[in-house]
Amino acid sequence: MTKKKYCSGCGVVLQDENVAIEGYVQNIENDICQRCFRMKNYGEYQISTKSNEEYLDILRSIGKKKDLVLHIIDLMNIDKDLEIVRNIISNKMILVLNKRDVLPKSVKDEKLIAYFKALDLKYEDIVVISANKNYNIDLLFEKIKRYQTTKNVYVVGHTNTGKSSLINKMISNYSESDKELTISPLPSTTLNEIHIQLNEELNLIDTPGLVDHGNIVNYVDSTILKKISPKKEIKPKTYQLKPNQCLIIGDMIRLDYVEGEKNSFTLYLSNELKVKRMNGLKQTRLKDLFKVTHEIKYGEDLVINGLGWAKIVEKGIVDLYINKDIETFTRKSII
Repeated sequence: MTKKKYCSGCGVVLQDENVAIEGYVQNIENDICQRCFRMKNYGEYQISTKSNEEYLDILRSIGKKKDLVLHIIDLMNIDKDLEIVRNIISNKMILVLNKRDVLPKSVKDEKLIAYFKALDLKYEDIVVISANKNYNIDLLFEKIKRYQTTKNVYVVGHTNTGKSSLINKMISNYSESDKELTISPLPSTTLNEIHIQLNEELNLIDTPGLVDHGNIVNYVDSTILKKISPKKEIKPKTYQLKPNQCLIIGDMIRLDYVEGEKNSFTLYLSNELKVKRMNGLKQTRLKDLFKVTHEIKYGEDLVINGLGWAKIVEKGIVDLYINKDIETFTRKSII
C-alpha cells in the first residue's frame, strides 16, 4: 500500500498531481498542495468549509492522551467561549496570549495575566507573547520544557489566533528545519494535524482551529479584511458621547448611544478603520443592517467579534446596527 503524503503547509492529504479533489492538488517541487502553493506565492486565498465537529473530534482525541497542550488566544479577538477547549481537554495546558504587539504598550503583561487567571480555567501557566515580533518566545519555550509530559506538545485554539505563525517562529528559533506552515489572514488555513520535530525532545503538533461563525472575517472581502486586521500597535480612540449621538465605524457598523449619562467610549480597533461621531440617530442609519441592543454595566467592554471592542466607562443602553451574522457581546473590561 502506498504511504499517504501530507501537505507540509496545511496537513491535507496530497493527491496525485493529475487529480484534483477539493482543489488540493500536489505541487511536486514543494511537497505542498496547490491551495498552499497559491497562497504563498500569489496571495490567492481559498476558504475551507470543514465542519467544527471534525475539529472537535481532534480535540477529543487529544483529551485521551497525556501530552502538554498550548491553548493560543488572539488578544485582539478573545473568544467568548474560552472554556470550550478546557471542557474537552483536561491535559496539562499553557494559555498563550498572542499578538501582544498590536495592543498599546501602556497595557502591562501582568494585568493581562491577572485577567485570565481570574477566569479560573486551571491552566498550568499563562504566557504573553508576540509570534510576529519574537516577543517572549524564549520564555514560552522554557515553560514548555518545564511542563512537558511527553515529547508531543499540541497547539490548539480558534482560527486566526496565530498558531501556525508561532510554530514557524519556533522552527526558525530552535530547529534547523526549513519547513514552514502556511499562514493567511483567512480562517481554516490549517486543515489537519501537522507534526513538526523541533529536536529529539520536542514534537510540536499544529491542529486546525475551531471556526468562529460569528466572526466578522467570514463576512468581508479581502480589501476590508486587510483594514480590520491590525498590523501594528493600535492607537485607542476615545469619544465622549451623550444620548442621541452615534459612532460610524468603517462605514460598516453604527453604534448608537441610546440611554444613560454622558459616557466615555474608547475604541480598540485597527488604525486603518475610520470612525465618525455624529449627532442624531435617524438620518445616518446604514442600510441593510440588523439592530442589536446591549445594556452596558459599569466598566464593561462591548465586543464586535473579530473587529475589536469599545471600553465603556458608565452604564447605559447601546444599539448596534451590524450584519446579522456577526456576533456581539459584553464582558468585564480587559484594560
